Amino acid sequence: MGWATAYIQKLVAGETVSFRPRGHSMTGKVNDGQLVTVVPLGSPPLVGEVVLCKVNGAEYLHLVKAVKGARYLIGNNKGGTNGWTNRVFGRVVKVEP
Repeated sequence: MGWATAYIQKLVAGETVSFRPRGHSMTGKVNDGQLVTVVPLGSPPLVGEVVLCKVNGAEYLHLVKAVKGARYLIGNNKGGTNGWTNRVFGRVVKVEP
């Protein structure tokens, strides 16, 4: 169970979630402590979108860096990558202070 498990469960159930993620890996897109609103995925994510996902068991609010079929390369906003996944649960639609 990770930091986003409860949010992922709600997204899978079709609910929209809002929370304040902590950390600096997404600075410039989502800054530490900003309020984000995430909606269930609905349609495949696009390169450049910020998504809530799991990569190798770890939960991330990170960017889609590339798409290959139904798999997505996930990474941060500082040039790093986390790996490929098909476990994307929601997309960020709003970022507030």
